[in-house]
Amino acid sequence: MTLAELATTLKLECLTPRLAVEAERDIGYGYVSDLLSDVLAHAPEGGVLVTIQAHLNMVAVALHAGLAGVILAGGRRPDADVIERASAEGVPLWLANEPAFDLVGRLYELGIRGRRA
Repeated sequence: MTLAELATTLKLECLTPRLAVEAERDIGYGYVSDLLSDVLAHAPEGGVLVTIQAHLNMVAVALHAGLAGVILAGGRRPDADVIERASAEGVPLWLANEPAFDLVGRLYELGIRGRRA
């Protein structure tokens, strides 16, 4: 399943529409955490991150961890500078109004699994 298909199925709001090509990447794994050092240490490369961290450090961590994209849960909309940085760095951002717990449950139903890095 691609990130774009996930976004459509879960009715996620795309915050970085200029990254449509990146959204076509296949996603098989996911990770949920709000502790960015944990994400760096354990998130699977090429996976999708679910978090409520909507600041610039989240973009840097996603980039260094090699994540395919980030879903911001709980309606945590980032500031414009965060969206601009994510677009410039090629990190697709999506916004979900659902809480992280519910969102991860829906990802699991769609076949996205956690994996140790």
